[in-house]
Amino acid sequence: MKEYEKGTLSFRDIGKQLGTGHKTIQKWFHLYQSHGEDSLRKSYTNYTAAFKMEVLKYMDDHWVSVNETAAKFKIPDPSTILAWRRAVETEGMEALLPKKKGRPPMTKDRKKNKPVNQSHESLIEEVERLRMENAYFKKVECLSSGTGKITTKLKAQVVFELRTAFKVADLIKVAGIPRSTYYYWTKHMGRPDKYEKVKEAIQKIYSDHKGRYGHRNIKKELDKQGLKLDPKTVLKLMNEMGIKCQVRMKKYKSYRGNVGEVAPNVLNRDFQADKPNQKWVTDVTEFSLFGKKIFLSPILDLFNNEVISYTVKFRPSFDLVGEMLEQALETLHPEDELILHSDQGWHYQMAKYQKTLQDRKITQSMSRKGNCLDNAVIENFFGILKTELLYLQEFESIEHFIQELHEYIFYYNNVRMKKKLKDLSPVEYRIQVQQTA
Repeated sequence: MKEYEKGTLSFRDIGKQLGTGHKTIQKWFHLYQSHGEDSLRKSYTNYTAAFKMEVLKYMDDHWVSVNETAAKFKIPDPSTILAWRRAVETEGMEALLPKKKGRPPMTKDRKKNKPVNQSHESLIEEVERLRMENAYFKKVECLSSGTGKITTKLKAQVVFELRTAFKVADLIKVAGIPRSTYYYWTKHMGRPDKYEKVKEAIQKIYSDHKGRYGHRNIKKELDKQGLKLDPKTVLKLMNEMGIKCQVRMKKYKSYRGNVGEVAPNVLNRDFQADKPNQKWVTDVTEFSLFGKKIFLSPILDLFNNEVISYTVKFRPSFDLVGEMLEQALETLHPEDELILHSDQGWHYQMAKYQKTLQDRKITQSMSRKGNCLDNAVIENFFGILKTELLYLQEFESIEHFIQELHEYIFYYNNVRMKKKLKDLSPVEYRIQVQQTA
């Protein structure tokens, strides 16, 4: 894992050394990123039905892969989640309940292949138990709709609402919570919420920015309103309100082998720039909507992470990159000494692209093959864009999405603040630096 973080080896290289597939190495890396070295040690865990349901709901609500879900919930084998999914689809929620271990006892009746007789009372008890479990899971699904997590408070609330129909002692066993925890939450249910005004302010900030601000930026906005809170408190309140987004998606891969000359890695992960137009990075990403694909090609300035230029097209042709480059070159000054970094995509190996850079005396730099961290800044930008735009809004058509995409890039450049830019937007930071220079 540490070799991959250093950028010296790819997943495939590590897999070859260990004699296993790169998918397995990738799975281990996700676990290591989320939970550290302890997650790579073998463990034996019995999962409750509520936990299994929470895992499946998280994967559905956030559109994440099985591998990412397994890494988040520290489940060693992602195929376990697939087994839970198949069981629910074929047998219903009851399939998530733990099964009794071991073989059933060999009674005389069983040896003779005779059915085991059950009393009328035991059958009624079994039906009642199944009815209770079904009611519990339905209520959990209803109350957790729109949120990303099934909290202990929510479980206690479900038990409280079903207490008149079933025994509390049986309900808390299904919920998987201690009796003391249940009574703690029921004791506090009737009390007024001391964070009511704060939650209203959080919701307004979250809505004004279309869900794009995390708890740190929301805390800064609350500070401006005179509402001083610890960042952990803001995060806790946001989790209770169900307004947290943690989504990433695969990017477009434009590598087609060596179709031209490959430039050296001049940038070498040095993502710091002292002034504008000193270091630029670029790449291509794709969006899939309404059965079609849309491709975005931007250039970012590492000085302030500002989007210098970008193009949007329905095909990843050379014009996607060529037109973007021509737009960006219009912002350069004769005295600028620029490095333009990309991956080894076929667009950037084309003679026309490289000749344009040479004519403008721009140094071309390329990531090493299979090392996405060499271009981490623009990878991070794509992740933010898809998290804050693609997965937070409903779009009526392709045209509507493209319009929202243009508006988001304007918002990202001119409004959205960044911590490393002293809580200013990229354009605000650039203007401030130029005025003080």
